[in-house]
Amino acid sequence: MDVAILYSGGKDSTFAVQHAKDRGWDIKYLISVKPTRKDCFLFHYATVELTKDLAKMLGIPHFYVKCRVANPEKEAEIVKDIVAKNQKKMRIDAVVLGGVGLQETQLRSIQKALMPLKVDAFASHAGEDHDLVMEEMLKNGYEILITQIASDGLKDWLGKRITIENFSQLKRDSLRYGFHIGFEGGYADTLVTDCPLFSKRLVIEDMSIIYEDDYCGHVEINKYRMEDKLAREAKRAKRKSVFAGFLR
Repeated sequence: MDVAILYSGGKDSTFAVQHAKDRGWDIKYLISVKPTRKDCFLFHYATVELTKDLAKMLGIPHFYVKCRVANPEKEAEIVKDIVAKNQKKMRIDAVVLGGVGLQETQLRSIQKALMPLKVDAFASHAGEDHDLVMEEMLKNGYEILITQIASDGLKDWLGKRITIENFSQLKRDSLRYGFHIGFEGGYADTLVTDCPLFSKRLVIEDMSIIYEDDYCGHVEINKYRMEDKLAREAKRAKRKSVFAGFLR
């Protein structure tokens, strides 16, 4: 099957790329939509601009466009326009979204927009347990940064990484405050800074955390670099060797 991935750079859309590759689907291109406003219905606001470099690491053709409206039908038309313009040279059968399918406004709006093109849209992990999906990400080395929040109980998580060690606390907080553990429904957005798919690792050197109120906020990445993984591992090995020699 030939597909495009709606790609924000977050955990679910990155895992959707992994899902497609594991099934042998041909990923023709990625679509990233950067809102110029925070009240969009379908797209992440924070850090989407970094997909330009993430797509290079993935080695997949990439379309990056901006969204200036806050209307689910008009927003979905942005995706439709990209697909329609590329159907002759990069024909696809479906647009794949990340997640387990609880982003109903996003999914239904894009399905409706693509219907005239006879292109399907579906969530990569529809019907699965998001607890288990996230645990699989973390076990496979996904580095996940929380970049935007819109819920009680998440203020202290903004700008922090989800890890295997703190995931149980996140699950407890989701039960206490009522947000979805995978953040579907707009509770929070994320950025993947490293995973097995990336040829390099994104290293954030300077970041601002901005709170709109006690429940909402986002991060702004002021400075970052792309680090070669092989060089990083070589440095680690050298440090271990020096330390081992010191202990002798």
